[in-house]
Amino acid sequence: MNDDIGTDIGIDDLPVRDDLRGRTPYGAPQLEVPVALNTNENPYPPSDRLAATLARRVAETATGLNRYPDRDAVGLRTALAGYLGHGLDHRRVWAANGSNEVLQQILQAFGGAGRTAMGFEPSYSMHPVIAGVTGTAWIPVPRAADFRVDLPAALDAIARHRPDVVFLASPNNPTGTALPLADIEAVLDAAPGMVVVDEAYAEFRREGTPSALSLLPGRPRLVVTRTMSKAFAMAGARIGYLAAHPAVVDALQLVRLPYHLSAVSQVVAATALDFTDELLGAVKRLRDERDALVDWLRAQGYAVADSDANFVLFGEFADRSAVWRGMLDQGVLIREVGPPGWLRTTVGTPEEMAAFRAALPRAAGR
Repeated sequence: MNDDIGTDIGIDDLPVRDDLRGRTPYGAPQLEVPVALNTNENPYPPSDRLAATLARRVAETATGLNRYPDRDAVGLRTALAGYLGHGLDHRRVWAANGSNEVLQQILQAFGGAGRTAMGFEPSYSMHPVIAGVTGTAWIPVPRAADFRVDLPAALDAIARHRPDVVFLASPNNPTGTALPLADIEAVLDAAPGMVVVDEAYAEFRREGTPSALSLLPGRPRLVVTRTMSKAFAMAGARIGYLAAHPAVVDALQLVRLPYHLSAVSQVVAATALDFTDELLGAVKRLRDERDALVDWLRAQGYAVADSDANFVLFGEFADRSAVWRGMLDQGVLIREVGPPGWLRTTVGTPEEMAAFRAALPRAAGR
């Protein structure tokens, strides 16, 4: 048998696409540590009651796994529409394997070769990655010093570049910044193509912070994406979804793979929605913990971005890599991401945040 394992063959020796050469895979470090605060997961696992219900329903589903799942996931989409409200029904909701697949399908349908996508950075690093792998040219526009979208600069960039897709994240990752609806409306009025508002962290917004879902009526070029990975504590289930005009859903079905959402994924997500009140009960605790963390960091003299998410961006450090390593050496894993000099931590349990507070002064030499 010919075995090439252990030879010097690498990606560059294969006929891979030219535009993929030199790229590195996306991903946060996966390290075994006592306190993992680097991937914005919900630290509170499903309850025993939910786990038991999931086990029963998955077992029931298992007897039919010889058959393909509902190709269009109508039952799940109906349940998601009921959760979102705003007069939505299944025709206006689409679901896929995590919000990243939703974003990929959007760019497959509305981006591609010869088309452009625009985003306001720093923001979610997968937006330009997915644009690149779908052959969509990426146009970055800098945010203001306070990490908000500089609306005049944004409108000027839209007028100059005429992008086919514009990404807005609210709350934004990694800064936690939420967008005023007026800014989203201004971008919608100016953009010639699709406007995608990434609301992956929407449930963590401070009270009174509106959702772009309210802007959907009469705006067929608006797409609002969500995930069950964060507030619903279902990161391992890989369920993302969007709300949009039915014509957008029709367009995405042109590019989605057949049976892209497994029967098990569909039943897990639908079951989680049956436990909405229980799962979202942890959200208020995480909001309170986040706000306490922001206050503590500022009291220590750090600059902190206002956050409407379940994470906090803080700085500024002359050598953030050294601080990151100093935290890791104490068993606390945070994320080296965002603008130079800044670090991001997920909001965890009170015990995890106590470990963070104990480790940071030593890591930063304070």
